[in-house]
Amino acid sequence: MPVLQRDFKSVWWLNNPHLQTLYPALWRKAVPLDRRRERLSTADGDFIDLDWYGDNNRALVILMHGLSGSSSSGYILGLQQVLLDQGFSSVAMNFRGCSGEPNRLARCYHSGETEDIAFVYQSLRQRYPDAAMAAVGFSLGGNVLLKWLGEQGDKLSLFAAVAVSVPLVLSECASKLDKGFSRIYRRYLLTELKHYIRNKQRYLDQHGFDQEAEKLRRLGDLSDIHSFWQYDDRVVAKLHGFKDVADYYSRASSRQFLPAIRVPTLLIQAKDDPFMTRSVLPDAAELAPCMVMEVCSGGGHVGFVGGRKLHSAAYWLDKRIPAFLREKLESSGYSEGS
Repeated sequence: MPVLQRDFKSVWWLNNPHLQTLYPALWRKAVPLDRRRERLSTADGDFIDLDWYGDNNRALVILMHGLSGSSSSGYILGLQQVLLDQGFSSVAMNFRGCSGEPNRLARCYHSGETEDIAFVYQSLRQRYPDAAMAAVGFSLGGNVLLKWLGEQGDKLSLFAAVAVSVPLVLSECASKLDKGFSRIYRRYLLTELKHYIRNKQRYLDQHGFDQEAEKLRRLGDLSDIHSFWQYDDRVVAKLHGFKDVADYYSRASSRQFLPAIRVPTLLIQAKDDPFMTRSVLPDAAELAPCMVMEVCSGGGHVGFVGGRKLHSAAYWLDKRIPAFLREKLESSGYSEGS
């Protein structure tokens, strides 16, 4: 299937990969949405929080955020608003511990953790067996989505999927964040992750989850961790049963799962993404026949800020994603009135 050079044009005053990345993360105004929160209880005694927007359960989109994000990230809120305007309801999934309350187990979320999206999907499919469903993932959430799609093959009933700014080869992305200006992102994300672990350990101690808290204590002092190679080796690999960081990166990277995908899928990447190098981008031969990859010359990481006027930003993803979903919904033959 095709690899397309998408003609996205950055707004002139953000014509830089770092500005494209930082502007929406720091200055995009949060859209106040009247959402409904639902808590799903998991089989291992934990929970996953979902934030719903819209009442059309005949056409439903599952959204997954990125590393250190949540359902309240600007790109999630903005897309939920636009999706409703296009006739879609949406449910934004919070990965464990990301909804504003620490989860009850030492286990965290990570780039290869697909059990929770499988659980959410099955829960929604049982509740709405006739609904037209799609899924959208950003960054880490995009890696989780693509890996899950590949693992499941033709077992899923989804009319479409979209993955944006995906770290398709985790080792390459971890090394990229050790270089140049990208170290700024690394420092911020690692600070957030260490805070996440400290908060979780404090919560587990205070609420009597002693065995789970002890698992985090055994990780030791994380203050000397200064790279994702170190963090993922000491924290992610040890908490989630990987041999080491190399084993984690090898098994969790989504690029290897692309040929097995059977859901119509759009992959959106930017050549100038400061979280990765161009070497992570797959060749056309690696894509499943149902996939399209659109590669933009600019856009940064989950940026893609367009427009023409000074201090007036237009978020291109809020147009491109719903357009693809609408196209695939219509071509699937699904009738919203049925």
